[in-house]
Amino acid sequence: MSTLLDETTTPTPSKGLREGAFGNARALACRECGHEVALGPFYACPECFGPLEVAYDFPTVTREEIAAGPRNIWRYKALLPVPDDIEQSPNTEPGFTRLLEAKNLACELGLEKLWVKDDSTNPTNSFKDRVVACALSAARELDAKVFACPSTGNLANAVAAAGARAGITTVVFIPSNLEQPKQVNSAVYTDRLVAVDGNYDDVNKLASEIAGEEEGWAFVNVNVRPFYAEGSKTLGYEIAEQLGWRLPDQIVIPVASGSQLTKVDKAFQELITLGLVEDKPYKVFGAQATGCSPVSVAYKAETDAIRPVKPDTIAKSLAIGNPADGIYVLDICRRSGGAVEDISDDEVREAIVLLARTEGIFTETAGGTTVGVLKKLVETGQLDTSLETVVINTGHGLKTLDAVSDRVGPAATIAPTYDAFVASKVL
Repeated sequence: MSTLLDETTTPTPSKGLREGAFGNARALACRECGHEVALGPFYACPECFGPLEVAYDFPTVTREEIAAGPRNIWRYKALLPVPDDIEQSPNTEPGFTRLLEAKNLACELGLEKLWVKDDSTNPTNSFKDRVVACALSAARELDAKVFACPSTGNLANAVAAAGARAGITTVVFIPSNLEQPKQVNSAVYTDRLVAVDGNYDDVNKLASEIAGEEEGWAFVNVNVRPFYAEGSKTLGYEIAEQLGWRLPDQIVIPVASGSQLTKVDKAFQELITLGLVEDKPYKVFGAQATGCSPVSVAYKAETDAIRPVKPDTIAKSLAIGNPADGIYVLDICRRSGGAVEDISDDEVREAIVLLARTEGIFTETAGGTTVGVLKKLVETGQLDTSLETVVINTGHGLKTLDAVSDRVGPAATIAPTYDAFVASKVL
């Protein structure tokens, strides 16, 4: 399942694909030059080496048809690169997570209308279950023998669990300094967890080398990346549906590789094109931690040149120093009138506690980054407080306990008596 393409190579359709293997997907199209290649384990354009993404011939899709589907991402299967019988394949059935009106947090920040899209309730407690489900479908249709990924943590958890559910050999690669809870959350599903000395970019480079040398390996975010990335669209679909089939005025999205932000925007555009929502302006904001903020730096410098950095932040799930979709994040945020902002690790910690104590949602460091950036955008006047806003929480705080463990704890330790309680002055 090699993915190495050169300018003299044009991929041909994968042999043995069954009819409808990728649903309504038509081809893989280059995001730079538009050149199309056959559906298969390819991710780089043979003409210009630009990134490939899935192109479709969509049928007519109605709100009623979607509403009649299962309460997971497969309700949108007509808009994804998956077969019509996807529900019959063992998978973790992620999605259709709650959209909560965050009145307390809105009041705290001075916003008139705020929603939290809470993806911490997915099967492995992060949004990565969405993208992995689409990647697993592609791997199965391409007859892959090994299901794998390089990961900053959440993806490793999702791939390991999905592989176990599907009964396919699974190997996940992580940086050796990854948070211990995320290591355990992967190792419990697979005995093939490989820790690599280095940061995520080192791990990703190794995965790309293996993908180019080994046959039958499906690396979800390497050689089947175009299919994998489409799973993030379901966040956008769900937000629109849960808002009563309308788009929010503003949305704040964390940025690691940048794929989630670009695909949520793609989802909104598809819904408009299909007539499922009203065409209206919306602003997209990207959130990064200062210790790994190459896209934010480029945005503030008003340049398209994203300079890779060595990550140094507690937000390890966002610690991608050379983000593949960074340039597209810049384009979307600028085009929509949004922005890309970053905050310090201390601000990340403060935001984790803020979200927990206002809305009862315990988020990991990525969510802390997003909520913290939301707060900063309000304080700096970059975000319109009168407009309806959605912020995305991508994972559960139990995965990054160390981030706040020294900031929270008992208000007092007392003897088991009423007098001791009164003397503690807890209230």
